[in-house]
Amino acid sequence: MGDVLAGFHAVWEFESDSVLIRYERGIRAPKLFQALGERRIPLSAVEGVTLAPGRRGTVVLRLLPRAGADPLMEAAAGQLKEGSDPYRLVLPAERETLAEYYADELKGLLAESGSGPADRFLVPAPERPLHFKAYDGKASFDGTSVQFRWSWTGASSAKWKAGDQRFAVADLSGVEWRSPELFEGHLRLVRRSADSAAAVQADQDPATVVFGLGYGPVHESLPFAAAVLAAVRTRGPVPVVPAPSRRDPADIAERIRHLGELHQAGLVTDEEFSSKKAELLAEL
Repeated sequence: MGDVLAGFHAVWEFESDSVLIRYERGIRAPKLFQALGERRIPLSAVEGVTLAPGRRGTVVLRLLPRAGADPLMEAAAGQLKEGSDPYRLVLPAERETLAEYYADELKGLLAESGSGPADRFLVPAPERPLHFKAYDGKASFDGTSVQFRWSWTGASSAKWKAGDQRFAVADLSGVEWRSPELFEGHLRLVRRSADSAAAVQADQDPATVVFGLGYGPVHESLPFAAAVLAAVRTRGPVPVVPAPSRRDPADIAERIRHLGELHQAGLVTDEEFSSKKAELLAEL
């Protein structure tokens, strides 16, 4: 097709085998769109297209992704608000005829592609490295492992006792993302060796970072979750970003001070205090 259709907050470029979506980076665009930048959606990852009336004199053209085809939508698990759906293109109502033409063209092309759940991800995952700040720690992903570094102001004593965490992709079986716009938002890494019957509260689980007001926003934590999920499913070769060999001394000092507070409060034993303090000092 090779044509371009511009709507609110996005532009769709139609090709014979894909739709290239370029998202607007303006201040009024959803932050998730700004974070995504652009995405190429293969038609093999789409099972349908709809055109329906929108709000306030608009029409909405929407691609229907196949289940299992897009790591972003798999991680979101239906939790995205309508306005942040990356598969929607909102257009003025006077462009309905044009939108209907493209919808019909797409339907013709989709008739030749696959349907039903996909057996692998067909849409590229967000690029690594990725990182974001949660309420109780900082999360980073370099393509081969996920690291959680606990915040001395937000992390529970259970997480402080466990220490900063690093999880190899090979040791994970999945990712659980709960939107920060919902109650008890968090990002949990599902480990292969974990006991599925033992439910641990998110704020007590060293394999989970908790979201809070202003911490772990959708546009940062969701692409992060999608990238980890894609790596877990594919386990293909990915670039490794070397971790810094030294930590900020001020950060280490803050952690030791907080560890001392936990010790004085009786939440950390003498042995745990000495062991963890030695670990922190060794990172200098």
